[in-house]
Amino acid sequence: MVRIMLGNLGKNLTKTMKKLAGMAIIDEEVVKEVIKDIQRALIQSDVNIKLVLNLSKTIEDRSLNEEPPKGVTPKEHVVRIVYEELVNLLGSSAQEVEIDKRPYKILFMGLQGSGKTTSIGKLTKYLQKKGFNPAIVSTDTWRPAAYEQLLQLTEPMNVPVYGDHENKDALDLARTGLKAAKKNDVIIVDTAGRHKEESDLLAEMESLSTIVDPDEVIMVIDGTIGQQAGEQALAFNNATKIGSIIITKLDGSAKGGGALSAVAEIGAPIKFIGTGERVEDFEAFDPDRFISRLLGMGDIRTLLERAEEIAEEEGDMGSVDAMLSGKFTLKDMYSQFEMMNKMGPMQQVMNMIPGAGGKLPKNASQVTEEKLSKYKILMDSMTDQELEHPEVIKQSRVKRIARGSGMKNEDVKELLKYYNVTKKAMKGFGKRKMGGPLGQMMKQMMR
Repeated sequence: MVRIMLGNLGKNLTKTMKKLAGMAIIDEEVVKEVIKDIQRALIQSDVNIKLVLNLSKTIEDRSLNEEPPKGVTPKEHVVRIVYEELVNLLGSSAQEVEIDKRPYKILFMGLQGSGKTTSIGKLTKYLQKKGFNPAIVSTDTWRPAAYEQLLQLTEPMNVPVYGDHENKDALDLARTGLKAAKKNDVIIVDTAGRHKEESDLLAEMESLSTIVDPDEVIMVIDGTIGQQAGEQALAFNNATKIGSIIITKLDGSAKGGGALSAVAEIGAPIKFIGTGERVEDFEAFDPDRFISRLLGMGDIRTLLERAEEIAEEEGDMGSVDAMLSGKFTLKDMYSQFEMMNKMGPMQQVMNMIPGAGGKLPKNASQVTEEKLSKYKILMDSMTDQELEHPEVIKQSRVKRIARGSGMKNEDVKELLKYYNVTKKAMKGFGKRKMGGPLGQMMKQMMR
């Protein structure tokens, strides 16, 4: 789980929405200024200019001409329209891989270096969690060690990978692999990375598609690719009809707008996004949640789902309620640091909570595993009473804890500050009342 930023797009859109604060009437000048900011933010993120102009025109027309529903403030009216139109751009609703037959065959394609092979490993893990028994067929004869990489990725999952690094006939590998994997309920076929100018590889893709007869074709798009994503997607789509898209490398550094443009070019939905290097850094794509994060509305549903998933694995569902209610002690936080390590950096987790991200200390996004480890060492030097009742930790106890952990008094105070601010932010969310139609919309999204 991660806060998808698409470069500075999320930050810019959130800042833009703040310009609407206090707007008592639908002010045409303010709306047009906001539209220009949205255009600038999208173009800087490599979204196709034609798409940007069409989108901004729709937002402007609706904002100025639609009558706000009763009880909706001008700000809520405009934010709702921006939200709805951005969601529509990305497909309006989440779409899962619907496995409705056995075996269900998935053909993967993408540019070389797009993260295709890694995405196969991630999807395999995802499908296993859903209760499926996947197998992988490797037909990439162009990239050295492609087969070995798949073996390495899937070894911890105990998933069969069919291939032969000495066989250079991709079509033969496909036939042989499909026959060997026919007892598995999902077969994922990896192909060589290719480029729209490589006519021989595109022809091979057509032949592979005929042999595999896939139930779904997934194209993997690098989130950093830029404007050329649309052309690439069209070329691939002409070779074999693309059914869905995985966007990779959306870990905070990617612009990503080019990938969004590609979605619009071919009309295939984004089904998953890769958000980091770990096999767990992979999530089903939901336009509602995605745009909610970009506009600073948070993403409580993803936070809850991820926390509950980890808690179920560790047999500790109570910690989820404690984390979100704010009713937790330092002892609770100690165990939850383990959960946070799996969920991602604290800043990413807090950005899932509407309005909570800004309440963390400025250095919160830099809370690394090293810092969490330091905090745990400090807590190892505390008594049970101190862990259960942090409020008893005064100056004399601070000195003792610092001395016992081999650290400074300031380190202990930093831990306590971090604990108190985090607890307050989470507790504040639990009590937050979201009134008005926009609040109701967000409540509905959280269900």
